[in-house]
Amino acid sequence: MPDQDNVIHIEDDDARGASTPGVLRYVLAFSLLFAVIAMSLVWIIPALYG
Repeated sequence: MPDQDNVIHIEDDDARGASTPGVLRYVLAFSLLFAVIAMSLVWIIPALYG
């Protein structure tokens, strides 16, 4: 829909052609948490026995 300056404004969902449910945000959060826990275990376990 052009406005008075002939600029077309399109909603996000219309521009993408799909909705954005935000699932990727949770995948990234769990992946980051898993990486932090795994790296901590790799560092802590050898420190306990060595």
